[in-house]
Amino acid sequence: MLRTRLLFGSPRRPTVVGTYAPAGAGCSLHTHACARGDHAETKSRSSLEPAGPVRVRFAPSPTGMLHLGGLRTALFNYLLSRRYGGAFILRIEDTDRKRLVAGAVDNIVRTLEWAGLAFDEGPGKPGDGGSYFQSQRGDLYRKHAYQLLDKGAAYRCFCDSHRLESLRAEAAAQGRPPMYDRRCLRLSQRQIDENLRAGMPYTIRFIAPNPADPASSDVAQFYDIVHENMRFRGPAGFDDAVLLKSDGLPTYHLANVVDDHFMRITHVLRGEEWLISTPKHRALFKAFGWPAPQYAHLPLLMNADGSKLSKRNEDGPIQGYIDSGYLPSALVNYTALLGWHPGSGEKELYSLSELEKAFSLGGLSRSKSVVSRDRLDWLNRQHLQKEICCGSAEAQSLAGRAALEIDEHVPGFAQRSDAGDTAMRALKICSDRLTFTRDLFGSAPYLFVDPDLDTEEATKAIAK
Repeated sequence: MLRTRLLFGSPRRPTVVGTYAPAGAGCSLHTHACARGDHAETKSRSSLEPAGPVRVRFAPSPTGMLHLGGLRTALFNYLLSRRYGGAFILRIEDTDRKRLVAGAVDNIVRTLEWAGLAFDEGPGKPGDGGSYFQSQRGDLYRKHAYQLLDKGAAYRCFCDSHRLESLRAEAAAQGRPPMYDRRCLRLSQRQIDENLRAGMPYTIRFIAPNPADPASSDVAQFYDIVHENMRFRGPAGFDDAVLLKSDGLPTYHLANVVDDHFMRITHVLRGEEWLISTPKHRALFKAFGWPAPQYAHLPLLMNADGSKLSKRNEDGPIQGYIDSGYLPSALVNYTALLGWHPGSGEKELYSLSELEKAFSLGGLSRSKSVVSRDRLDWLNRQHLQKEICCGSAEAQSLAGRAALEIDEHVPGFAQRSDAGDTAMRALKICSDRLTFTRDLFGSAPYLFVDPDLDTEEATKAIAK
């Protein structure tokens, strides 16, 4: 039986997004059965695993601190590279200069280091791909944008922001997706030359393929490792995207495709929100004459109330988990289980090294995962107890942290010469009762302070 995955509708049907229509027409979102004769490639789950080394990338935009969804994307890419060999690349997609947040790049790098996800190439770890900051690769993007222009696969657009906003407002009023009407594609060469001589600013737009054209079937239909057979009928994903802005900076779509090619990326594991852009990216790969990587779009992370988890949610930023005292091993273990399952047994506790051996593409789930602090707390208890009992170097670090936390209740404790040893002995005694090291004093205060025998309760106990 033909196996398919679905975003909307019955799991027995392939995903179909939209229905093709000319610019200005409406768009409906529905599903449609896919016959065996369709061009979408059919694969078995067992055939998904790479045959050799992979090159994968985590490509965050530094518009905020690293959040849980970003950590999961980084983790799955890292695990794939360690499971099959190859390279895990950190690429900073910082072309949206207006939204950059100071300190975001440092936060991303520090957080990956905290989690133990060492990248092989990236900022501070050069490879043969040039800079890993997109803002420093502008010449490469401009060169390839003009290549498409010369090939007739793109065109100059002279429309100003007022006209484009008018088109968006008109589309919104009519209940259809905003799409450019290709006015500048119809300009004559004489009109183009006059505009250039007049110094009119312009963008470069890609001529999107018509998904209804059989020649575009390999763009509109493709296999996604998570969602399986995908068919896009437009117009979503098939508008004439801007590739180069009027200031000479590339858009995400151009930079993403050019970088994936020159960095030799074999697999793209990214969030489900980018699924709608995949036909556009595949069309760009085809226009350049480059092979496209394999795609796996990871399902959304959800709050308990069914809303989408965002970087602004309390459970979003990773720094919040660090500040709360969660162990790196526990958060990594928890994050790995948000959208991946080993497929056999009920094992839930994993070290990073165990995850590196167990991870597989076939274990990726298309189901949305609900973020639960209760489950994370349980995992943190298990990892904390394991670290304490094995007496590792991490356990010594935990004892040092616990000593500082005890000092908040017993001033001067952390300065004692035996503070670390005392905290370690206490951790071992109380390990099965602790979620965090900060719970130690409250769990057994009598290990650190003499009891007050003058209280009424103590007096009664002594009298007995």
